Amino acid sequence: MKQTNEIAELKKSMLPFEKTDPKSSIRQLINTLGPLLLLWYAGYASLAVSYWLSLPFLIAASGFTIRAFILFHDCCHGSFFKSKRANDILGTLLGVLTLVPYRQWKNSHAKHHATSGNLDKRGDGDIWILTVDEYAAAPLWKRTAYRIYRNPVVMFGLGPIYVFLLQYRFNVKGAKRKERLNTYLTNVLIVALYAGMIWAIGWEAFVLVQGPVFFVSGLLGIWLFYVQHQFEDSYFENDPEWSYVQAAVEGSSNYKLPRVLQWITGSIGFHHVHHLNPKVPNYNLEKAHLATPPLQRAATLTLSTSLQSLRFRLWDEENKTFVGYRKRQLPAVGRPSRTIKLKETARAASK
Repeated sequence: MKQTNEIAELKKSMLPFEKTDPKSSIRQLINTLGPLLLLWYAGYASLAVSYWLSLPFLIAASGFTIRAFILFHDCCHGSFFKSKRANDILGTLLGVLTLVPYRQWKNSHAKHHATSGNLDKRGDGDIWILTVDEYAAAPLWKRTAYRIYRNPVVMFGLGPIYVFLLQYRFNVKGAKRKERLNTYLTNVLIVALYAGMIWAIGWEAFVLVQGPVFFVSGLLGIWLFYVQHQFEDSYFENDPEWSYVQAAVEGSSNYKLPRVLQWITGSIGFHHVHHLNPKVPNYNLEKAHLATPPLQRAATLTLSTSLQSLRFRLWDEENKTFVGYRKRQLPAVGRPSRTIKLKETARAASK
């Protein structure tokens, strides 16, 4: 990270928004887990009438599952409660609901924040990205694997099944004891929870109800992570030129969602603010964005323009932009014609 006065000033502007409000946190727990349980039960109860009647309840429940993951995400950053122990306990329990081991994801996600946009440190908690030159030089098997991986059907269709059901059930190589034990504990609690639910309602009803909740929430979760760093002129640099602040502000999008979806996703669309300071709790992200004019010039995506990111395949180091496999220039996606300049951003933030 480049320790400059500009960086210090910009990061300093986020400090007032780090404050955790216990009342807001408790309120979010209630308005997330309460509706999730009620919608899940409504989906189950309506099976007696029609599965088509159940599906709207289950899709809504998947939205609240995403919201539960955002609370889990804040626990991982230590921003949901002031107490580290409280964050660890709640994070582990929410990890059971979302099928994500708390300590494993916390450590992986911390690496993602520390290296996002750094071409020399890819691979930790990131979507697989190759540059144009790397793809051209890769052997056929690697290019084929990359194309399969980046195919939307695979990434968003098979991705949730692989990541949440399989990948997260195992510890990563070199994991420390606490992380390993937390993964084991999460797996045991998931088995116990699911076994209890199957005993209570039967396996057929459980699959019919939990299946759509799991798949839709997993698909949308991967989509959010994908789109918030995969826009046309995002930020990627080699380590010597890489800047933490530029990676946060220029390499993370401002995903402008309708109010209801913004609430469901815990304002994570203000991803540039989150990457600039992950200690800011989700309920302060919009406040920080609105109070810092330079941040309002971050790349803004909407539901419609974000779909264009599905066409992005490779990072063009020469032109600093995402391109397709044929390296043709694609239309801009809601970003100003000039990217935010670090000095200009920091200077405005310090006024």
